[in-house]
Amino acid sequence: MSAPTVPVDIVRKDGSDYRAIKEGKATILVPHGAKIGEDRKEVQQVFYNPIQQYNRDLSVLAIKTYGEQRSEEREQARRLRNQKLALKNAKKRKREHEPTPDELPAELGPKVEVTNAPEEPRVQDSSKATHPFKIFDALSASGLRALRYAHELPFVTEVVANDLSESAAKTIQFNVAHNGLEDKIKVTNEDALAYLYRNIADGLSKRDRRGEPIKGNQFDVIDLDPYGTAAPFFDAAVQAVRQDGGLLCITCTDSALWAGHSYCEKTFALYGGIPVHGGFTHEAGLRLILNAVATSAARYGLTIEPQLSLSIDFYTKLFVKVTKSQHAVKFLAAKTMLLYNCDAGCGSWYTQPLMKAKETPNKNGTGTFFKHVMAQGPGSDRKCDHCGWRMHINGPMYAGHIHSQDFVKRMLKQIPEADPATYGTLKRLEGMLQTVLDEYIPSQEQQEHGEPLEGDLALAECDRTPFYIHPSRLAKTLACPIPPFNTLRGAILHLGYQAGRSHCSPGSIKTDAPWSVIWHIMTEWIRQKAPLKPGRVKPSLARWKILNDAGLIPEHEADEENEKAEEGEKKDQVEEEGDQVMEHGLDESTGAKSNEANGNEASDTYPSLASKLLFNSELEHKGRLSKGPKISRYQQNPTANWGPLTKASRH
Repeated sequence: MSAPTVPVDIVRKDGSDYRAIKEGKATILVPHGAKIGEDRKEVQQVFYNPIQQYNRDLSVLAIKTYGEQRSEEREQARRLRNQKLALKNAKKRKREHEPTPDELPAELGPKVEVTNAPEEPRVQDSSKATHPFKIFDALSASGLRALRYAHELPFVTEVVANDLSESAAKTIQFNVAHNGLEDKIKVTNEDALAYLYRNIADGLSKRDRRGEPIKGNQFDVIDLDPYGTAAPFFDAAVQAVRQDGGLLCITCTDSALWAGHSYCEKTFALYGGIPVHGGFTHEAGLRLILNAVATSAARYGLTIEPQLSLSIDFYTKLFVKVTKSQHAVKFLAAKTMLLYNCDAGCGSWYTQPLMKAKETPNKNGTGTFFKHVMAQGPGSDRKCDHCGWRMHINGPMYAGHIHSQDFVKRMLKQIPEADPATYGTLKRLEGMLQTVLDEYIPSQEQQEHGEPLEGDLALAECDRTPFYIHPSRLAKTLACPIPPFNTLRGAILHLGYQAGRSHCSPGSIKTDAPWSVIWHIMTEWIRQKAPLKPGRVKPSLARWKILNDAGLIPEHEADEENEKAEEGEKKDQVEEEGDQVMEHGLDESTGAKSNEANGNEASDTYPSLASKLLFNSELEHKGRLSKGPKISRYQQNPTANWGPLTKASRH
């Protein structure tokens, strides 16, 4: 996919020449000859990256969806208030004008109509009412994002465009005037944290007659899009956004930290968790960042509800609702998990919740409530069940759903009506949003209800498929040809499990099938379609145990290695005797890992599955996703030396 085309014109203003760069309905002016985003390996005088137009298009569309959804909620609340008020007035009139038995005359005359009854409350047409809608663009740079919000979102009443750089603030003010938006955009030249904390303090110092803080200073939307990590702004942002469902837009471009394994100590310092080394590292990064936001909010009795969480190119983009609810905060520990990851071996993983929200019957038998209890652990043995290699610990990270199905569907409904001239990356927006819908795999409770879970059931629900698998990595582990996407997906469906895809990586599969089933499918693929080549399997490799357990290693080789393994195990047992059962949660009678501890359901064994799987054209057909209009689901590198570019200079 080629890079977005940036319309450029020369504009003369105040005796100087400027380049006019148009994106959406906004135009920014930069000095003619200034180094900007399309100049590579140079320090920019005005920060502009055309590659991130997708980021800005996505933000505008998401905030538009959020604003319209909020307007609907306000209208619904207004109607409910009016209904209650009308019912209250009707009861009051009845009490005031209905005679008591003592007041009734001896002979009833004609009914007298009361003419001085109070009128019905007048309802203001919500379409004519203007509700304040404030956006804070914390790190505005050229001001392009703030300009687009003011131009393209009809319900926005104020946008605060802030930047710490004095020259950037002057550029923003210059561009605001050029776009004729002085009435909607307020430009500030401050440290974003200082500005937010001052607003928080002002709100806390001003209270209404009931003693509650006045919310006039809170923002409906706060957009955090720094160069690097947004973590330093989480604490202030969760307090400064509206606490009845305000929206945080968070961009983090430090993928070397949350999607890499070279700076784990730095990742922990910023996000409070250890990143993952493996094929699903980008989705784990999303969950690390969400956990950092959730714990920041929980300190103030606030809970988060992720609306859309995306790993895009070299950055993450999160849209998160923040709501005041001490009750919902209690479920956070049950929605936080550690990860046991066989990253150096076969790539299998197990999750470990920090707590468990257990549905418990009321004593009177009229219903249930959720009791918050300690979770059993650990969720894995020290060594991987499948390949025998050492497991590593990652996290803690967010264990709930990272998208709202309703929100994503609302965004998709906007696509047909959106103007391609405004949204230059419309096709890619549609592709990624549709892929996000394909990620969702409903739980058993969700399937039983048939509708989205509500109340405490929704608060207690965790994502049972937090990460994806990739056919190429599975094949690399076993040194075999890669099974086609449709074939692997068809095999998973054939065995009674669900399978979708992930937006994070082309060709990836999201599934609720346990790892024992995944490895069974792969070994059956080898047995039926891709026999092992001599010399590709050695006892020192992770694939040895998986293939040996499936009966794919010649018997004489397996016997020799098993004898060596038994001798090694006896030596280890002498060193670790007495503490293995207690430390690693092993069943004393069988040595098997407890399924209840890690939340994974017991899976079928290899023998019972062997007769169920036959790789043929019917299986491949079963794995094909339903055909629809051709859409662009995944971005390809559009240019050479493509990436986040360098920072803008202060002067």
